Amino acid sequence: MLDRARALAGELVRLRRDIHAHPELSFAEARTAALVADTLNEIGGITVRTGIAKTGVVGELGTGDGPIIAIRADMDALPICETTGAPYASGQAGVMHACGHDAHTAMLLGAAHLLRERFARERLRGRVRLLFQPSEESWDDEGKSGGLRMVEEGAMDGVDAVIALHVDSTLPLGKVTIRAGWTSAAVDDFEGVLTGSGGHGASPHEGSDPVFMLIPVLTALYGIKARRVDPVEPAVVSVGVVQGGSATNVIPSEVRVEGTLRSYSERVREQLIAEVERAFAVSRAFGGSYRLKIGRGYPATWNDPRVAGWLEQVAGGYLGADAFDHSQPGLGAEDFSYMCQRAPGAMLMLGAALGDGVVRAHHTPIFDIDERCLPVGAAILAETAARFLHGTVRL
Repeated sequence: MLDRARALAGELVRLRRDIHAHPELSFAEARTAALVADTLNEIGGITVRTGIAKTGVVGELGTGDGPIIAIRADMDALPICETTGAPYASGQAGVMHACGHDAHTAMLLGAAHLLRERFARERLRGRVRLLFQPSEESWDDEGKSGGLRMVEEGAMDGVDAVIALHVDSTLPLGKVTIRAGWTSAAVDDFEGVLTGSGGHGASPHEGSDPVFMLIPVLTALYGIKARRVDPVEPAVVSVGVVQGGSATNVIPSEVRVEGTLRSYSERVREQLIAEVERAFAVSRAFGGSYRLKIGRGYPATWNDPRVAGWLEQVAGGYLGADAFDHSQPGLGAEDFSYMCQRAPGAMLMLGAALGDGVVRAHHTPIFDIDERCLPVGAAILAETAARFLHGTVRL
């Protein structure tokens, strides 16, 4: 499978660069979806459905009986101005594939090629469902991301297992990270407004000052992890926005405070939300009040130990036992979590660093990858799915 994937390397690079040069934001991936659908139809033997979750594409190949394994790739770009200077750099001002979704889409198209060939050579009992998902990076007016929309619109119906991978531009080429258990965090946002009467800067005693209230509220917010959450539980409370005031001699009537919450367990997630409410309530002790809105984001992603083991087995067979990076999981978020709630699933992190000593971090204007990772990723995805249908690995 890996040898055949490497024979497809030129096509995978072409697809990735085409998508990279024409990035599209969340739920606007019309051109990308058309490219995906056209490519799947050219491969042949794949049932293709478009318009799933607005701009998503679902392909399926295999026999009608037996188990179903799904493979997911995300397609959307980010609102970032690219500065790489690459010949395939974004041609869309202010939009860039800065997280590798172009590579994920190309690799899943490569896996479709490989699986089509595999089905032609031997009878594999069951089906492979190819999920080309829109909008991993954002959500629509109803607060729903592409992953959640795909689940709601039936893309995961009947699926017995689901797999995915994500490139890591900071991990060396030839290395992978795969772990059982929690692999990405739940993410929730808060938007709070501290309110007072405001007044003249020369007469602070005549009113209530939300800037003064800000200090104890921030102390309470930053004390949540330190003094309210069990210290062995991963959790983050970070403030990213503080806005208030318009003149040096005017005490404002409002100060805005916004931030993010990260956690793994649902218990800690609910505790963080409750503690943020308590922190803002401190303002009342200083003669003020508050308004608070919680925006619930993606749940945490749990890698099923069995499915993670399949990916580990295949990756180790291709790359060797020393390919595994054993760093600890972070508190980034991924809406692949919605799919893992519907079926046992796991995501592998694939090393894609260019190796020139420059850190090209995700979500930055200089993000880029070593494209030699593309056939490796395609082969890992295709081989894992084939082994599941062949019965070599089981739930």
